[in-house]
Amino acid sequence: MSEDDRRPDPATEAFVTHRNLLFTVAYEMLGSAVDAEDVLQETWLRWAAVDLDTVREQRAYLVRITTRQALGRLRTLGRRKESYVGPWLPEPLLTAPDVAEDVELADSISMAMMLVLETLAPTERAVFVLRDVFDLGYEEIAEAVDKSPAAVRQIAHRARAHVAARRQRGVVSTAETRAALGAFQRAVETGDLQALVDLLAPDVVALSDGGGIKQAMPRPTVGAEKVARLLAAGVAAWGPVSTLEPAQINGHPALIVRIDGEIDLVVAMRMDDGVVTGIYTVRNPEKLTRMDRETVVSR
Repeated sequence: MSEDDRRPDPATEAFVTHRNLLFTVAYEMLGSAVDAEDVLQETWLRWAAVDLDTVREQRAYLVRITTRQALGRLRTLGRRKESYVGPWLPEPLLTAPDVAEDVELADSISMAMMLVLETLAPTERAVFVLRDVFDLGYEEIAEAVDKSPAAVRQIAHRARAHVAARRQRGVVSTAETRAALGAFQRAVETGDLQALVDLLAPDVVALSDGGGIKQAMPRPTVGAEKVARLLAAGVAAWGPVSTLEPAQINGHPALIVRIDGEIDLVVAMRMDDGVVTGIYTVRNPEKLTRMDRETVVSR
């Protein structure tokens, strides 16, 4: 068998080359790795039927297919979230440490930013992700979302302003977040309520996603003392068989909590001006299936 015979066909080769990028596009649009993988399967089926001789730029073409499939699924997800039990949080991803080196990519997949993206309309979300995260041209985005380039420029401006009003107030270094998590972990493990309060912003918001499968807060909890008491009670409920281990989740330091050796929840944080302003706890086991392996994301 010759080397040419062993090589994948051009369509497969192109898809494999850009697969991590396409997954990241779909995940940032959907907040769900499971749905992103389904979108990639649909993208492959459509890509495999394309006459490659008619394709000018394979990366852009694949992104366009992925975006259209993700937009369709995003509308379905919207209906699904309406009946979701309790707060909905993005599906956390265990990511490689080097993801943090690409500050823009790490910021775009952070739990805090993913929640901001949830507040955008589907087309606004697609335009923002493709333009501000992946730096696609307005003409390419226009083809992906079936709008004119002029309309895409307006949508991008509106989405950018919306995100800017809700994103982190300043750049927080990985070292700062890791230090806060270390202090947070020590406070949780010792049950030192005051140490917890000192770490939290007065208006800190805690969200917990159990999906109706695991016990979780039915609604957001707001305020340092309320959140600290809630966390202290949660730790007491875990008991002595629980362990907290640092991890890189969605490009940022986070904690994985195991009970009897099994992953029970993931805790991610948002920091502003040196204090914790958001705590995001994912307990829904259907969203923790990728915690045993790193997910590769790329731009």
